[in-house]
This record gives sequence, structure tokens and C-alpha cells, in this order.
Amino acid sequence: MASVPSLASTLQQQLADALTAALPEAGTADPLLRRSDRADFQANGILALAKKLKGNPRELASKVTAALPAGDLIKDIEVSGPGFLNVTLTDGAIIRTLAARAADGDRLGVPPKAAPGTTVIDYAQPNVAKEMHVGHLRSAVIGDAMVQILEFTGENVVRRHHIGDWGTQFGMLIQYLFEHPDELKHEDDKADGEAAMSSLNRVYKASRVLFDSDEEFKARSRDRVVALQAGDPETLAHWQRFVDESKIYFYSVFNKLDMEIDDPDIVGESGYNDMLEETCRILEETGVAVRSEGALCVFFDDVKGPDGNPVPLIVKKTNGGYGYAATDLSAIRDRVQNLKADTLVYVVDARQSLHFKMVFETARRAGWLNEDVKAHQLAFGTVLGKDGKPFKTREGTTVRLEDLLDEAVDRATTVVREKAGKVGLSEDEIIENGRYVGVGAVKYADLSTSAVRDYKFDLDQMVSLNGDTSVYLQYAYARIRSILRKAGDAKPTAHPELELAPAERALGLHLDQFGAVLDEVAEGYEPHKLAAYLYQLASHLTTFYDQCQVLSDENPAEVVENRLFLVELTARTLHQGMKLLGIRTPERL
Repeated sequence: MASVPSLASTLQQQLADALTAALPEAGTADPLLRRSDRADFQANGILALAKKLKGNPRELASKVTAALPAGDLIKDIEVSGPGFLNVTLTDGAIIRTLAARAADGDRLGVPPKAAPGTTVIDYAQPNVAKEMHVGHLRSAVIGDAMVQILEFTGENVVRRHHIGDWGTQFGMLIQYLFEHPDELKHEDDKADGEAAMSSLNRVYKASRVLFDSDEEFKARSRDRVVALQAGDPETLAHWQRFVDESKIYFYSVFNKLDMEIDDPDIVGESGYNDMLEETCRILEETGVAVRSEGALCVFFDDVKGPDGNPVPLIVKKTNGGYGYAATDLSAIRDRVQNLKADTLVYVVDARQSLHFKMVFETARRAGWLNEDVKAHQLAFGTVLGKDGKPFKTREGTTVRLEDLLDEAVDRATTVVREKAGKVGLSEDEIIENGRYVGVGAVKYADLSTSAVRDYKFDLDQMVSLNGDTSVYLQYAYARIRSILRKAGDAKPTAHPELELAPAERALGLHLDQFGAVLDEVAEGYEPHKLAAYLYQLASHLTTFYDQCQVLSDENPAEVVENRLFLVELTARTLHQGMKLLGIRTPERL
């Protein structure tokens, strides 16, 4: 495993050393390096330094350039304007750095963290006995991408699916199952997701009708809630049947999303029941929570209702029942004290931001969160229809997640089938690629938008070969694979001695930014920045194709080999980047 410094970081270090050598009185100085359209990079830090030292910025800039070491990194450096440094790198440095990345397998020269921590990511939180709908999409897709990205950086990641598997609604369902014990049975005892959800829907609807019309059944259902909360074994066994049936359904939907969910990762609300009373006791004994009108509450100076009165976080209700806050605070205790997490990430709808703000502040006051242990809500916006309103069916109901994915795959399969003749895809490949393209289109549309923003769900645009879509990126990858298959005896080989065309330089410099982009994405929990990087990479590739023919008898062998090297590394970067977003890259498309 090789750690390959990026061209930018190498140049940054050389400039910083030159600043220190030329201006020792300045101490440690930052050259403020960034990409530039006037050269490869521009350093702007001398302006601030000149102001601090009361010197002439252009004279200071000249001193810095004179202090730079001779070598094969910098081709040209120009002092521009009031002390800017415009830096152009040598073609050889670009190719040598990329060759080192290419030699590092799937990691592409990106080093893992030197001192990884433990992050618990709470994402994909469906509810037992309820269908997953479009509202569950973003938590699952964003959370899964962040898991992959953080693990790639070397972080120890613990997945947590905090499913809704507890509460008063289960009294009605369990009581109905007691009185109709065969309702969750299947003829072959091997239910698929559709059959499982069908039986759950049937039980829910029938029990709801009975609950609303039969006072005696309603009373029995309420007694059943008491038995559930008291841990009655027979009641718990029936509750477990609902959980198990729901998991069959959950796994089928997650499988369609091409996501891996394992049983140990699922720790729902029920998983913290035994901690609730102790959590409340600790909060009350430490004075973090106080009694107010019989309820156990936490108050905040900056959280007030429309009437100007404080709005508390209710940890324990007046009737002795526990609120969501008690469960969420117990989960924090478990994740910090038992899982030894130093970072907690919650991929949760932005509309729950106030709740989590209060929960996190309560945990800080209790000492469970501190300078060494932090919590972050990766808040996300709403999925909208083409009309800019929350995505609904024509009947006004919430769109089922399975229906949405099925339609995306159907639409994508049609697009793939139209192109299949040109590349000779078999029927099996058409179906497989249709699934990869359809699911990839849904994921990419979500991930290419900043999480906190709403976005419009437009399948026509999502499966388009043009524009910022996953299909465009998948097609770019497949096109490279096609070129590599046609290359014959010519092999991808780096040639640092060659002069690069402008499009080759642009592609090479962008490839070198992969590691820096991943660092930024992991640091800020911003997968949309990886999606943007990959789209720009594919765009650079398109320009490269237009200006630099790869396979040509007119080109010397070393030019062909070097261009094959560039496109092959581009393919590997696209593949790895898309994989981290949870999107497949078909070999032929």
C-alpha cells in the first residue's frame, strides 16, 4: 500500500519551505494554493504576508521564487499582479505521480488515516410492519455512501439501523395476531419481500378496523401494550414475529437498492429498553433534567414556542411512558460507552433538526458528548416531484419505494435495450445493466445534490446519457473498457518523457485530486462533492476524446501507450469513485 502525495500537496510544501527560507521573520506561512485557469496552480498567500511584514508583495514573491529548489516538479513560475504566483508543473511530474497512483491497486495512492477513529452511522431507519416509501430513500442512499467512503479512508465504521420496532401501535397488532395466529404464515414458509409486506398490510388493516369499531378489542390491545412493555414472554414472541416478517421485506427492498444490510447492524428502538430508566435517573440526579408538570424535561434558553415560552425535550412523559428522546439518549450512551465511538453521525430528515439539536445538547450536559466525542446530524431535504411539491402518486399517496425502484429499472432497461445492438449485449446483460443503470440513476440523482437541499425526482432526466447523470459516468467507464479491449498488443504504459497535450494535462491533474476530494468528502460528510468530482472527470475525458485520439496508427507507440495509461487510470478512478457511492459500473453499455 503506497501513499502518494498529490501534486498540489508536494507543491504546497515546496512553496511553504521557500516562504520560510526567503522570509524567516514570517514564521510558518501558508502559500494559499489553489487551481487556476491562468496556470496549473496559483499561490495567493504572499499578499497577506506582505501586509503583515509591511513589504512589497512583488518583491517578496520574487524572493520566494528564488528560494524554490531546482527539480523536476515546476516547469514555470510567474509573479503576477500584486504578488500572485502562477505555477505550471512539468508534464513528467504529472505522469510520474499518476504512475505511482496506478501502481497502488484499488487505493490509487490514497493513504488510509494514520489514526482512525470509530464512527457510528445511524441510517436507513424503516418502521416494523410498515411499507418503505420515497421518504426512506435518502437516509438509506446517503448513509450507505458515507459508510463506504469512511471505511475507504480507514475509519472504523459501525452501522446502525435504528428501526421503529416499539411503541403503542404494537398492542393492536399483537393482540390481533393472538386472536388470528395464522395471519403471518406462508404456504411455503419462505416468504419473499412482497408476500411479507402483503401479510403485514393485511394484519394492519384488519386490526385497525377492529380497533376502531370494537371497544373490547381496543381495551385488550391496550392491555397488550402493558404486557409488551413488561416483557411478557408470549407477547414478546408475537412481537418478534412482526419484526422477523418486516426484516424479510426490508432486506428485499435494500437488495433492490443494491445495499448490504446485516442482522447485527439492526438495533431498533427496542434495543435500548433496558437502559431507559437508568438514562432518566442519571439525567435527573445530575440536574440535567427536571420535573415539570409531572414530566421529566430538559429546557433550553434558545428553544421557545410561538408563545415565547420554553419548549422542553420531554424524556419521560407524565404517564410514565418514555419519549423518543429517552431512546435516542440511551442510544448515545450505548454507542459511546459500549461501542467506544468518538463520532456519531445521524442521517436523518432535516425536519428533525430541532429534536436532534436538543438531544445532542442534553448529551453534552450529561457528559456523554464532549471535546473527544462528537455527534453530527447529516440532515437531508425532501424528494420532490416534477411540480416541485413533495413526491406523491396521482392519488395523492406517498410513493412506495419498491414501485419507484421498479419503474427506474424498467425505464433504464428500455434505454439499455435501445443501445444493446451496437455493443452486442445478450438478454441477460440487458437485464443486469438495466438494473445497474436504473438503481444507479436513482442513487446518483440523490447523491449529486447537497444532502440538505430538496431535489426533483425526474426519471427521464436521471436515465439520460447527457448531463450530470450516473448513466453518463457509467457510459464513460464502459467506453474506456471498450477502447482497452480494442487496444490489441498495446498496453497502458506511463511515459513521463512525453510532452502532454492540454486535454491530457487537464485530465491528469484532475485524476490526481481524487485523494484530496475523498478527504474533503469524509471530513464534511458531503458525498455530493465526490459525485461532482466524478462528473468533472468524465467531462475531462470527453474533451480528451475529442482532442486526443487514443488508438491511431499515426501516433508513435509510446503516445498510444501513454494515452491508454491515462484512460485506464480514469476508468479505475471512475469505478472506485462510483463504488464508494454504491453505484455499479458495467463493463459494456
